Amino acid sequence: MKRKQRFETMMQWIFTLFGLISLAFVCLITIYLVVSGIPAILKIGLLEFLFSSQWAPTASDARFGILPFILTSVYGTCGAIILGVPLGIFTSVYIAKFANKKVRALTETLIQILASIPSVVFGLVGMYLIVPFVAKLFSLSDGASLFCAIIVLTIMILPSIIKVSLTSLDAVSKEYEQASFALGATDVETYFKVSVLASRSGILTAMILGVGRAIGEAMAVMMVSGNASNMPGLFESVRFLTTAVSSEMAYASGLQRQALFSIALVLYVFILLINAILHQTMKAGQHER
Repeated sequence: MKRKQRFETMMQWIFTLFGLISLAFVCLITIYLVVSGIPAILKIGLLEFLFSSQWAPTASDARFGILPFILTSVYGTCGAIILGVPLGIFTSVYIAKFANKKVRALTETLIQILASIPSVVFGLVGMYLIVPFVAKLFSLSDGASLFCAIIVLTIMILPSIIKVSLTSLDAVSKEYEQASFALGATDVETYFKVSVLASRSGILTAMILGVGRAIGEAMAVMMVSGNASNMPGLFESVRFLTTAVSSEMAYASGLQRQALFSIALVLYVFILLINAILHQTMKAGQHER
């Protein structure tokens, strides 16, 4: 009995230690970004940095406005979520409730393969297949655009949304569905009005993961978006917050380098705000439930 108690105590200390290490990493990242990003914002000015539309760090009259990057990241993430969430939910409902065992096993395997593909491969496929197709379809001189970035991001976030939503749907008690059938509801009515609603907390978690993947992606969107610091347009070449940092950090110096750290800080705050909003939405949904 004492050995068992000692083992339990030891495991509690180990779990606590790992939890504190994870918390320490988050704190260190936060402190580093704040210390590295604040100086440039103070030199440039917060309003000019956030709301100016000109980014010309190497010009004689240097400009450090990141409004196009912020809007592009917002539009790109929202577009990917608008397309990806319904598609992911419908797919997970089909796999969980309609597909037979063989089809489900095959589909889950394909989803796992899709989730394991590196982002640069998505970028290559988008650059050589999606971008030329969009240019031809809409008669554009260059297909690299916000639209292509949204399509690629949608494909990239699907595995996370499908897997988490599928797990949530599988966890729904069969009694809910049986009661719905007993009241005369059809399969579609039961699965979408009972099962999906009962698993909405898991679906919101899937949305959070999808948002994190979409807003944090750099390589793939750089290859299909054109990477130009323009105000966002659906078929215009654009630059995201992530691509602004990754494309210039290798050669930046002085105030330009500090400004890139400030962009990273803005991106970090942006992600925290989105996660906070989604978590509050999740809590509100649980209270209503």
